[in-house]
Amino acid sequence: MKALLLTVFVALTTTFTFSQDLRTAPINRCASYEVYQQMLQNDPAFAKNQQSIEQFTKNFLARGGTAAMRMLQGTPVYTIPVIVHVVYHTAAQNISDAQIQSQIDVLNKDYQKLNTDAGQVPSVWTNLVADCQIQFCLATKDPGNNPTTGIRRVSTTKASFSDNDAVKYTSKGGDDAWPSKDYLNLWVCKLGGGLLGYAQFPGGKAATDGVVITFNGFGTTGTAKAPYNLGRSATHEIGHWLNLRHIWGDDGTKCTGSDLVGDTPNQAGQHFGCPKFPFVSCTNGPNGDMFMNYMDYTDDRCMFMFTNGQKDRMYATLVTGGAHHSVTISGKCASQVVSISKNAVIPNLLSVSPNPVNAGTAAVSFKLDKAAQVQLIISDVYGNTVSFINAGNQVIGEHQIRPSEVARLGNGVYVIKLIASGQQLGTTRFVVNK
Repeated sequence: MKALLLTVFVALTTTFTFSQDLRTAPINRCASYEVYQQMLQNDPAFAKNQQSIEQFTKNFLARGGTAAMRMLQGTPVYTIPVIVHVVYHTAAQNISDAQIQSQIDVLNKDYQKLNTDAGQVPSVWTNLVADCQIQFCLATKDPGNNPTTGIRRVSTTKASFSDNDAVKYTSKGGDDAWPSKDYLNLWVCKLGGGLLGYAQFPGGKAATDGVVITFNGFGTTGTAKAPYNLGRSATHEIGHWLNLRHIWGDDGTKCTGSDLVGDTPNQAGQHFGCPKFPFVSCTNGPNGDMFMNYMDYTDDRCMFMFTNGQKDRMYATLVTGGAHHSVTISGKCASQVVSISKNAVIPNLLSVSPNPVNAGTAAVSFKLDKAAQVQLIISDVYGNTVSFINAGNQVIGEHQIRPSEVARLGNGVYVIKLIASGQQLGTTRFVVNK
């Protein structure tokens, strides 16, 4: 008995030592890995597709698909049309348009490094924080190219759903998917068992392709409930949809798993709550676990970054030949892909002159179709923000400013973004060669 008690005590002590914030709670943040394993076992076509996707990803990176190389060669910002299926049993579950839009806004900030809490990333990793150059919009065209709000509302007799994909079928009380080659299907419903969400990895069946999020873990308003009230469940699950693994590699706490990303530290399991930095596991000191990564399990307010390596994996699903490339060219949004070629300038919207910048202070010109609060964000070839310029409130029309921040840049290749009242309007590339 003493031996048994000692064993239990050691086990409990070990668990607590690993993280006071790795709390066991009645929350299952994500079931994507379990769904992934079931699909590998039960669907030979999915297993084969996953092998092909991984080989494509390796080849893409080997051909120079990393963040730095893409910036030098020309980098697109990919737009993903979203269809939101609201499947509700009660009036509270029939979430508002405003709550849905708040989630789209979060995705656009998180996937473009426009989230204000990105500044909380520990300084040792700020050079790894990625602007993933992915934007999301509610679809404006349905499968028949008729106008749509990008939102479907379906009443159901089912009190809740699980990770068995029933919510994705009208015949099972849910709502059928729209063509996965054209849309990211996002289902919002009540999930049982404390489940916040799950996603299907690329390569699965079209009928079940997409992401499911519980109604009180979606967006930032309405029914969204703390600590999962900042829209990060969808950010996390869409990461899976874009082929990201959990940051600890889903091996329990063995330190032998991998998320297949080179710039994320090896980590002994998931974190809940809000750990204190640094938290060391798997002999990954002195910096420890990257628990503020979107692909961990921390509370919404404590996750706020993707890495450049994760961006590379996601990008490999969106480039020509990638598993989700067709979605980016489907034309189901009013605003589609903004391509940045080698000498790209978005006409009459954003430009830097002279380009290359060879001396003095360059002029940044931009055009607004309505009054807005304007910011300009300059990033280096690795996607790291090097300058944030607050241009203040600007009226409708054409503008030209000469920010001193541009004059202070060293030689190199840069990308500048025009942000108007929180919305990205334009992106262009420029060179400094003094």
